[in-house]
Amino acid sequence: MRGHRHHPIVLSFIVCLAATLCSAAAPARLAVSPNGRYLVDGGGHPFFYLADTAWELFHRLNEEEADHYLTRRAEQGFTVIQCVLLAEFDGLRTPNANGDLPFIDGDPSRPNEAYFRHADRLIDRMRECGLTAGLLPTWGDKWNKKWGDGPEVFTPSTARAYGEFIGRRYRSRPVIWILGGDRPVENDTHRAILTAMAEGLRAGDGGTHLMTFHPCGQQQSSHYFHDATWLAFNMSQTGHARNAKNFEFIARDYARSPVKPCLDGEPGYEDHPNGFKAENGWLGPHDARRSAYWAVFSGACGHTYGCHAVWQMWQPGRAPKNYPLTSWREALDLPGANQMRHLRALIESKPYLTRIPDQALLTRGPKEPWQHIAVTSDRTPGAKNATFLMAYFPHHAEAAFDTSVLGAPRLRVAWFDPRTGATHDTGIRPNTGTLSLAPPSHLHPIDWVLVLTAEP
Repeated sequence: MRGHRHHPIVLSFIVCLAATLCSAAAPARLAVSPNGRYLVDGGGHPFFYLADTAWELFHRLNEEEADHYLTRRAEQGFTVIQCVLLAEFDGLRTPNANGDLPFIDGDPSRPNEAYFRHADRLIDRMRECGLTAGLLPTWGDKWNKKWGDGPEVFTPSTARAYGEFIGRRYRSRPVIWILGGDRPVENDTHRAILTAMAEGLRAGDGGTHLMTFHPCGQQQSSHYFHDATWLAFNMSQTGHARNAKNFEFIARDYARSPVKPCLDGEPGYEDHPNGFKAENGWLGPHDARRSAYWAVFSGACGHTYGCHAVWQMWQPGRAPKNYPLTSWREALDLPGANQMRHLRALIESKPYLTRIPDQALLTRGPKEPWQHIAVTSDRTPGAKNATFLMAYFPHHAEAAFDTSVLGAPRLRVAWFDPRTGATHDTGIRPNTGTLSLAPPSHLHPIDWVLVLTAEP
């Protein structure tokens, strides 16, 4: 709390209580599933990438503030925290909350140990909370300034050395490397810098951690690096406008060869001005849910949520970026943040590694993109052996489905509420091979998930 000093005993109690709440350690190592579609832990168990966006975590929060943030996100069911070592907001010249800069005299070959010890402590706290760091070595303006603060400090040689330094430092911690940082790759120099950084990370961590690339708005990592051996999975940034068709981004990446997992790493943030203009209103929890269910039902291996106040860790007294509505502490409990866990629980409740996007099963539905109904099942492509079919309705609409793929004489029909996680079971009916229906809008008028289960 600002303006108050905690007694050491009280502070110790708070830390111990938080440690109790965060009892499940994060997996030390992740891998791509054998079918190339999903992420798994060291034991081969599914890992659902459910990230929150905390770009300014290391830069703006002290240890106590970070503990509050991480504890809450762990309670809410997140599994990944996307964060940046060299921050967007003048991160090379404006110190962190402890007064430390990342480099001595701004030289990336001279890291400041105090700065990185702070990052160490926060990443260790993530591990205690069962969270994996989706760790950007740097924001993109340090290799392609464009609209950022910069300065550009990386060359291929300094990028490789820095990558090896942090790769070695975080080799044994739960990390996914995310190169890029919201910038386009515009020339051979940019590509050489990023490739060298990836090589340095690999030299430092010995190949322990997965890597991906965070592109700028309306772009995909696959556009730049799909064939790169270091890129384990693809990431899109579909941007901060209502009705962005992120299902199209995921479908494009899902269809690429070689097969790699994919996800939307930056959809529209909750409480972000629509299209960056306050006069257009703000994105809300329905926007956040729609992006998440569209992406995952279209084949994504997980999803990233973001809140506009939280990513920038805004609070009164700090210069706001694009009209945040509340402080980051207040924003931690926005509806969308509390509702993401229901998507994770739903996906984890069904056969996981055999799940596919199955849009062909929608035989009739609305034509407008903003009403797109995304469909997923666990059938073998071309077969009629599915045990479930799920369809996300972003709005009320009537639709028809091919249920012949559910190899059973009967169907259990239920509606899953993405706001609450509650399931409304409407009973069992004969499987006639087709089914037409609409969501129970008398219960609430917006989005629902249809869940069909094969019954003997």
